[in-house]
Amino acid sequence: MRVIANNLDAILDVADQEFAPDPTTQKLQSFISLQYFFCFRSWMPGSITDENSPFNECSHAYLAGAQALLMHLKALPRRRPAVEALSSKIELEMLSNNTSLVLCRYSDEPFNSAEVLMPHWADIPSHPPTMLAIGSFVTLLFAGGWALTRRARPKSEGQLMASG
Repeated sequence: MRVIANNLDAILDVADQEFAPDPTTQKLQSFISLQYFFCFRSWMPGSITDENSPFNECSHAYLAGAQALLMHLKALPRRRPAVEALSSKIELEMLSNNTSLVLCRYSDEPFNSAEVLMPHWADIPSHPPTMLAIGSFVTLLFAGGWALTRRARPKSEGQLMASG
């Protein structure tokens, strides 16, 4: 799935170039966008590469959606050179990285665009990289909020006279 992740933008760009997207293309694009949002846009460390990450299954879902979108575009009767070129590029990358035969633990689950998968929230405390990322984000939020409140305070009269 790492190869699909590296080519996600290209897959979505090729799909956006469809002159008149069919309902399946639109449904897959919507699913990928929604799933990508719920997976925090893969910002959590190890969300794609670490099978123990609480975000791995939901990341696998939007990547499976992207792969299904590319296969759907490839199967359309009006074959486009851009789709063929991207599909060939991805196949070559998978072969050169020996990832074409590698399956993760979620690979055997059926793909269902009607089901949005959420991260495994209960597993976050047992995954140190995710805890560190969330802790860092919360710390930055509080530090930014504190800095804004300090900056927004009006100066007292004593400070105004001393500076003027």
